Amino acid sequence: MDEVAEQLTDLLATDLDDGFTELVRTHARGVHAFLLRVSGSAAEADDLGQDTFLRAYTALQDYSPERRRTLRPRAWLMTIAANVWRNHVRTSTRRPASVMRIDDAEDTFSAGEPGPAERALNADDRGRLIAALSELPEHYRVPVVLRHVVGMSYAEVAHVQGCAVGTAKAQVSRGMGGLRRLLAPEDELREVTT
Repeated sequence: MDEVAEQLTDLLATDLDDGFTELVRTHARGVHAFLLRVSGSAAEADDLGQDTFLRAYTALQDYSPERRRTLRPRAWLMTIAANVWRNHVRTSTRRPASVMRIDDAEDTFSAGEPGPAERALNADDRGRLIAALSELPEHYRVPVVLRHVVGMSYAEVAHVQGCAVGTAKAQVSRGMGGLRRLLAPEDELREVTT
């Protein structure tokens, strides 16, 4: 466990309310980015994120200080977020939106702050990527987002998915292959199929 996570779990163990505030401050962006990419909707991601943190706080109230101290906060929160998403999909009558407005999306695929010219050039690519990501089946979309948007290790992805590390690697690999096929130019697809 890294030093920041250890400090956070120590704070959660000694003062739940202050610790939870710090937990939200530290991990809200990652949870939102995950939910945004799997749902395709900023509004849905906000609602699901609130539900995630509400469930987390409720669970923490029942945990002993020793159990709070041994948490792996990021993996634990992403597990809750993934379960909130799965529950939402199960109870929802509609599919996630296939395309979202670029203005509503956080620029989580870019590490830096690009200028206006670079944003204009990347807007079409980003829109295609978001649309392709939302077309992936959920069992590939979730691990791809956890690994490549949230930046979790394969071990953490496996923990969230409740599977072996090798299975998590395979899910990410197959999901990335699906994205490549969805993003391939139509000319390449015609050449492959003919």
